[in-house]
Parts: sequence; C-alpha cells; structure tokens
Amino acid sequence: QVQLVESGGGLVQAGGSLRLSCTASGRTFSVYVMGWYRQAPGKEREFVASINWNGGSTSYGDSVKGRFTISRDNAKNTLYLQMNSLKPEDTAVYYCAADRNHAVRVTTATHEYDLWGQGTQVTVSS
Repeated sequence: QVQLVESGGGLVQAGGSLRLSCTASGRTFSVYVMGWYRQAPGKEREFVASINWNGGSTSYGDSVKGRFTISRDNAKNTLYLQMNSLKPEDTAVYYCAADRNHAVRVTTATHEYDLWGQGTQVTVSS
C-alpha cells in the first residue's frame, strides 16, 4: 500500500521561499502522475501543479505560474514543490496526490487523484 507523506511546510514572510517534499512508500511511485493541491480555510481545494512520470510534462495553476516549480526524483520516491515569491494568499494546507491510473498525461482534475497525503501547513505572513 503506497502512502504519501508531506513535509517542509512552515511560516515564512511574504516574498520568501519554501520547498515542500512528498515522500512515497512503495516501489510504484515512479509510474504515477503526481500533483500538489492546496486548501485554505473556508475555500475549496485548489489545483497547484502536476507532473508526469518522468518530469517531461508539467502543469500549473494560474495563481502560481512563474513562482512555483514542481519536480520529482524517482530514485528517492520524492515529489517536490519549490515555492518562491510567496504571498499571503498562498497560505493553505498543501497536499500531494497520486493519479495511479496515469503515467504520461498530467491532469488538473481533482477526481483523477486517488491517493492523498495528510497535508502540510504553509503560512505566509505579510
């Protein structure tokens, strides 16, 4: 049973940077499309970024384009989200997720992701 564990969240000032990690147990991580989502209090879960199995295809939500970068290291079973130029509106719980039905085609559709981590809190102060 694959499990996803996020880390790297914390408190940062506006304009700062954080790097989130998501480590997967199990040997099949490398064949999944992976994604990052976030959810702020009182708001719906929002797509942040996704990446295909070899990193050759990525997709980003409009609100993070040019500031966030998704990447993966399949040898380490780890997914990353580099977050730069952080804004107070980036404050949320960030979740990593796996689309275990696809390897090549990235998706922004929440329902395609069938395995989720527990989340890590990111707080950006103004």
